[in-house]
Amino acid sequence: MWLEQAIAQGILPRHADQYNSIQERLINAMAHLGDRIDARTLYFSCIKDNAEERATVHYLQDVAVQAGLKAPFIYTEDIGLLPGAEHFVDLDNQPIHALFKLYPWEEMADDAFGEHIPQLNTHWFEPPWKAVLSNKGILPLLWEHFEGHPNLLPAFFETADSPPLPAGWVRKPFFSREGSNVELITPTGQREAVGGPYTDSPWIRQAYHPMPRFGNNHALIGSWVVGDRACGMGIREDVGRITKDSSCFVPHAIV
Repeated sequence: MWLEQAIAQGILPRHADQYNSIQERLINAMAHLGDRIDARTLYFSCIKDNAEERATVHYLQDVAVQAGLKAPFIYTEDIGLLPGAEHFVDLDNQPIHALFKLYPWEEMADDAFGEHIPQLNTHWFEPPWKAVLSNKGILPLLWEHFEGHPNLLPAFFETADSPPLPAGWVRKPFFSREGSNVELITPTGQREAVGGPYTDSPWIRQAYHPMPRFGNNHALIGSWVVGDRACGMGIREDVGRITKDSSCFVPHAIV
């Protein structure tokens, strides 16, 4: 929408484009998914009292409907489990065969019903193995196995014997999101830190690498992969070196 409006207002030339086929790829992926799940029904879920997450899930519900799926919604707190059941159930005790949940796997595993997950026949989106990729503990393991790879930074597990964070390093908890509880010290000794709830997590240390800077902002590119194909990107900018949940989302154009 931003691109069309910018072209209509003469801000961008008519031939301007974006690296963005996310919507089309999501619809195609959802349509393919519908052939693999019971009754072409995919439940969507997020926690209560979080407007941003509800809006994200609402968008994905709309994508699913455009792809020809049924897309009922249920809050995560309202999902139930009946004795002896093979699936979680909704508020009408109907089985949930397939579920997209905007809820961290590590928190789900600690919840009251978490111990039942391995015994149930629910199709999960995202699948449980994504918990490995969202855990920053994978970074030292990648460096251990592929030291020197151009797409990796040196990373190590923090231990009780680790010295204070030296210059040129970043300290991150395993499970933090959107910059929470991240601390860094630049090679010249400047320190930045963001608070948050992940104080009891194990930690890693990763070599500091400066992000591109435009004006007073540090830019970070987030890439979209749908159906194993790269299909879009989003740019976030922050005045600090740590990208947070308050960072600006910046549109892009190819001219």
